[in-house]
Amino acid sequence: MPIDILQTGKLHASCEAALAERYTVHKLHEATDRDAFLAEVAPRIRAHAGSGVGADLIAKLPRLEIIAGFGVGTDSIDLAAAKAAGVRVTNTPDVLNDAVAELTIGMMISLARRIPQGDRFVRDGKWLKGNMGLFSELTGKTVGILGLGRIGKEIATRAQAMKMRVVYHGRNRQENQPYIYYDKLVEMARDVDWLVLIAPGGKSTDRIVSREVLEALGPQGMLVNMARGTLVDEPALVDLLVNGGLGGAALDVFEKEPQVPEALFTLDNVVLAPHQGSATHQTRDAMGATLVANLDAHFAGNPLISPVV
Repeated sequence: MPIDILQTGKLHASCEAALAERYTVHKLHEATDRDAFLAEVAPRIRAHAGSGVGADLIAKLPRLEIIAGFGVGTDSIDLAAAKAAGVRVTNTPDVLNDAVAELTIGMMISLARRIPQGDRFVRDGKWLKGNMGLFSELTGKTVGILGLGRIGKEIATRAQAMKMRVVYHGRNRQENQPYIYYDKLVEMARDVDWLVLIAPGGKSTDRIVSREVLEALGPQGMLVNMARGTLVDEPALVDLLVNGGLGGAALDVFEKEPQVPEALFTLDNVVLAPHQGSATHQTRDAMGATLVANLDAHFAGNPLISPVV
């Protein structure tokens, strides 16, 4: 018997191809009348592929057994509702660690050395009128990492290769880590040159980087957010960047993306990216393969590759 799965958003091409080979895929996001489409297929759906699954959708799928998320974050999946309904949840950890860590260092160098601004400086013909100026570098600076998980550790390793000193903050001190631990984020922010955010999103971290933390980071401090826009008090961030209360920011995520505060567009002390942390062909292929492997394991009665719930 075919196994029916629901897809509510576009996935990487290799992932969609693999799903189509194995399962009967129903693409809600391509339906003209989504309510009618869902009402028709819901009684047959046993799995969901992708993220963005709320309690309402879970309640409409009486045979749902598993939500195979695409990505390491699960803040767009209602885990409590899934658990209450007896629905398993998986994600795609590890395979994206290197890509996100690599871009993090790239964003830091871009901000320190003003690489995007230098590109515009040359293209606009301004170099003909004089040199661009002097900026900063990573060597010898201290970076504080909020969230020393899988990706955080990869960032730390790369930061050390850049001759930076690494410290971190998280819910708990981690044994056998060579980095100094701060139990208060605001105190770490006060002591570092760079603050890198790579903690999970969700209620427990909502605006954890408050105005107080940003002010502690200060006029020479640099913020890098590779996690979720919700971790930061975004209005305070914009205000401090505009008024000189914060040295600069490299941002791959935003509170209401793809909407980005327009005040950031005119600032030279900001580097912006459209949530590109894991956006490489090899990483997205690997993420898709992990998603499919979790589904295959579930329906074969084998242990899940990367269970969350």
